[in-house]
Amino acid sequence: MSKMIHFKVVTTNQDLVLIEEMAKIIWHEHYTPIIGVEQVVYMLEKFQSAATMRSQMEKGYQYFLIVKEKSPVGYLSFIKKEEELFLSKIYILSEERGQGTGRIAFQFIETQARENHCKKIGLTVNKNNLNSIKAYKSAGFQNIGALVQDIGHGFVMDDYAMEKLI
Repeated sequence: MSKMIHFKVVTTNQDLVLIEEMAKIIWHEHYTPIIGVEQVVYMLEKFQSAATMRSQMEKGYQYFLIVKEKSPVGYLSFIKKEEELFLSKIYILSEERGQGTGRIAFQFIETQARENHCKKIGLTVNKNNLNSIKAYKSAGFQNIGALVQDIGHGFVMDDYAMEKLI
């Protein structure tokens, strides 16, 4: 029997600091081979810091810790944009990948989309993040085009936009 997974609404600065620490582990391990250590460090500060996440929450982003038994194993964030639920972040610790945690997280996200009266879920993913692209396709997402965004300091996010109709 699989261990119980639940989603804890992030409300405290302590939760955000925990996510920031998880982000450092996940990003250095997963993204350094894809985008290099300098861009990882920059993006962690710009997009994954507790202060940035708090600011995003004030703008309507919702954050959740993914908890297995009593241990946080990942996190996710989304915002409703008209009839789309935009999945801003979904990150799972490496030891939890391939164990069904992502599948359960996507079920949770779909439920949130329906409860928010959304017709689709959107996300962006790095073009070279092949394992994540495969996971998104497996979850029913389709590639709807390329997207390059300048994020400052000479860095860009070279992504695919993906969506799933619900």
